[in-house]
Amino acid sequence: MHRLTRVMSVAALSAGFLLVVPAGAGASEDDGLLRLAHLSPDTPSVDVYVDSVADPGDGTALLTVPGVGYGTISEYQDVPAGVYTVSMRQAGAEPTAPPVLSTTVEIGTGDARTVAGVGRFADLGLEVLEDDLTLAPSGQARVRVVSAAGTAPTLDAAVGGTELATGLAFAEAGDYATVPGDAGALQVTVGGKPTELPLDLAAGSVYSLFVLDRPEGGLTVRTVLDAAGSGVVPAGGVEAGAGGTAAGEPDPAVVGGAVGLTILTGLLVARRSRRGPARHAARS
Repeated sequence: MHRLTRVMSVAALSAGFLLVVPAGAGASEDDGLLRLAHLSPDTPSVDVYVDSVADPGDGTALLTVPGVGYGTISEYQDVPAGVYTVSMRQAGAEPTAPPVLSTTVEIGTGDARTVAGVGRFADLGLEVLEDDLTLAPSGQARVRVVSAAGTAPTLDAAVGGTELATGLAFAEAGDYATVPGDAGALQVTVGGKPTELPLDLAAGSVYSLFVLDRPEGGLTVRTVLDAAGSGVVPAGGVEAGAGGTAAGEPDPAVVGGAVGLTILTGLLVARRSRRGPARHAARS
């Protein structure tokens, strides 16, 4: 009981500092980074489970993220290098129920991976994205576009005159590119119609730009910090705006997924007390 109280206290404190604690703090140098995302616009919320293939333990998942909705991108979580099974179940389903989808992901020392549910519900799949955390040169930022808007079968994207993608298909990710660190907008063109979506980039850092559908129509971009340059604190998924008309309030799905992930991170800390000194989230 004393241990449970201590764990829940850690989880509560983590939730309070969710936006200021660097991802990867307190992890071993032998670990890798794993991030989860729900990028299917017509798929209901799901529960996501992460299990070690080599060390299944007592059948309890290494990580469980409940109620993950469209547009949720978790913060990076430190995991020991190895092979993991990532499974999605309908929200609220028993942990022993057959998963709707599952895939395996190999994470080596220093690797960073994003496992995302992508596509339409009818042909939903899990995609493993290889994240490159190499920091940008001084005065610049490194970005890539991930196309997750069902209303955009293909899109072109550019930042500050730098082309990021041409004809990028729905459910695909573009390559990283270097752009001006003070660039304030992502230019997205769908069917010949251009849209500017506001960005807030920090020079020296690395970002994934997730293009999503807005519930009321149109597109939005969720700017997610992959690796932080000097003076920038990783904060997980950040809603950067929706063409100047975003309400400015946190997305409940994002908050719910992040809080659930934070609580389970507290449990993971208790189970894996072997971890060593703090490590920077940005890996050069």
